[in-house]
Amino acid sequence: MMREIGAVLDGGPGGHAGAGRGGRARHPVRRGSRLVGTCEGAWWRRTDRAEVRRVLLAARRYDLAGRRPGRRNGPLGHVALEVLDLLANLVDRRTGRLDPSLAWLMGRLKRSKDAVVRALANLRTAGFLDWLRRYEPTGCEGRGPQVRQTSSAYRLSMPPRAARLLIGEPPLPDDVAQDLEDRRQDLAAVKAGLGLDELAVVEVDDGPLGRALASLGRHVQERESASRSEYKSTIYK
Repeated sequence: MMREIGAVLDGGPGGHAGAGRGGRARHPVRRGSRLVGTCEGAWWRRTDRAEVRRVLLAARRYDLAGRRPGRRNGPLGHVALEVLDLLANLVDRRTGRLDPSLAWLMGRLKRSKDAVVRALANLRTAGFLDWLRRYEPTGCEGRGPQVRQTSSAYRLSMPPRAARLLIGEPPLPDDVAQDLEDRRQDLAAVKAGLGLDELAVVEVDDGPLGRALASLGRHVQERESASRSEYKSTIYK
């Protein structure tokens, strides 16, 4: 199996696997991907609410400072700031764990794949985000793909040139303050679309407390659903 994985990882241009011996197609895995569960522990960093807030504020000021006259967006762009906002609220501050899938980000932000991919690339180029590509075994025995691409592991960062924009913490311009408020409302709308169980994990963490609250949320939702069903059946009798 390890020879098969090695062959996949050493595939054609861009790291995608091509056809194997005998013409059998291998599942594509990006070059440089690492086995899930073997690389993230030492790479993720513990953080706190204040540091996450500083990264968000620095990113907004960096984007504003780099905006050219007459242009709507700066070097990051508004979609990148949306992505960073969402990631900042998802990160497990105790462990630094942050590994949402691309499809999940697209769904929560209601953005296209191209828009989210460009946003992630802009954040990485500016130094606000980094990631490790990962793969996982498929569990297939014998014929068939042995590994598959899975979600990347992300890490928030503070680039030095952006950190300098926070020195002195001057008051925010009115348009930036309004932009922050608009984004706060957008994030609130995203959270409003979550179930009680999902919201508990996002607001707290994925630890014992978060899981307990998620379980309680599922129980409340099930009771509400049962009550509505009982009410409807009573009406239509």
